[in-house]
Amino acid sequence: MQTNLAQWAKDSPDGKVIDEILRKCVHCGFCQATCPSYQILGDELDSPRGRIYLIKEMVEGQAPTTITQTHLDQCLTCRNCETTCPSGVEYGKLLDIGRELVDEKVKRSFSGRLKRKVLAKGLNSALFGLSVRAGRRFRSVLPERLAGKLPLARAPGRLPDSVHARKVLLPLGCVQPDLMPSIDAASIRVLDAVGISAYNFPVRACCGAVNFHLDETQSALQQMRHNLDTWVPLLETGKIEAIVMNASGCGAFVKEYPFHFRHDPVYLEKAHYLLEHVKDIAEVLAPHAAELGKKLQNKLPDPVAFHPPCTLQHWQGLRPLTEKLLAELGFNLTVFGEANLCCGAAGTYSLLQPEIALPLRDRKLAAIDSGGQVKAIITSNMGCMSHLQSGTPKPVRHWIEVVDDGLST
Repeated sequence: MQTNLAQWAKDSPDGKVIDEILRKCVHCGFCQATCPSYQILGDELDSPRGRIYLIKEMVEGQAPTTITQTHLDQCLTCRNCETTCPSGVEYGKLLDIGRELVDEKVKRSFSGRLKRKVLAKGLNSALFGLSVRAGRRFRSVLPERLAGKLPLARAPGRLPDSVHARKVLLPLGCVQPDLMPSIDAASIRVLDAVGISAYNFPVRACCGAVNFHLDETQSALQQMRHNLDTWVPLLETGKIEAIVMNASGCGAFVKEYPFHFRHDPVYLEKAHYLLEHVKDIAEVLAPHAAELGKKLQNKLPDPVAFHPPCTLQHWQGLRPLTEKLLAELGFNLTVFGEANLCCGAAGTYSLLQPEIALPLRDRKLAAIDSGGQVKAIITSNMGCMSHLQSGTPKPVRHWIEVVDDGLST
């Protein structure tokens, strides 16, 4: 794609990055076949190619509008298009830059700003847990869409007392400890079963993704700096060997820290160091699959459908490794169509864009059902769990919980 960037864009810190990404696009349109928002809306401007054109027009001098902002907002940032693209266009990075540029030039409506501010503050608040407990108690009077975001909590259970030579940090995120504490507890027990202890670090810290995707960029960077200042010394001193993520959305975002600190040399160095030590829990357990499989005492649900979150398969490229691990552990995974397509959760997207998120959820569940009757749906991200669970009576669980159930005697 030929470009002719306006002078202000050329002189911007990201001018060269924008130009290089745009020039890789060859207008082929392969991305449209795998773009979830395009599948639902059928609008060229709601495909990656269309959004690239909108960003290109802006950096070449055309003023963006609320229409530009709307089409960029309607992207789920699933990055399926990056997996599909034959030219290696880094669409996700271009979209992040493009959104920031549009937000600088186009003021959102009062209701739009309020909605994002409430979500950003609420999900990062110490009162979030209280709100969750109150919501569960009064679930019957809540709007259906909101009630669906409050999955029934499972008791975390007893944590192991053993201390192993190998230690990792399992960060306590912003919402998972309140919404689904059993995931972290199950992760700790399964890691213990293969001789790895979760370092006792009770401080909760958001990875920054919630604020970043709700236009609170500076707050997000502050959270990222806090994590780097906290985690890197633990790694450098040998107190832990890795940062282990059991939410693929958080893991994917943390692995993007180098991009977010591309203009900050000090934190860029820390981010690159951290990148070498951030692991999805599947990456940590994969070498222990045979050992762990022998320790399973209880029968696994059979068959199951594994929904690979976009942040696992398109952002991190870990779908093959995870599915191989699950098969080696004894899961009978049902094959279904469109496993590459987003379920519509996408963090807070399902709250902000329900008219797209709900059809994608139903499409995903229909695809799973078409693959045959399954006993349960398993996944790697709590956001996908709660979103899918709101549309089906089948149990939807994090796979680590199911493995933990198998270990229980």
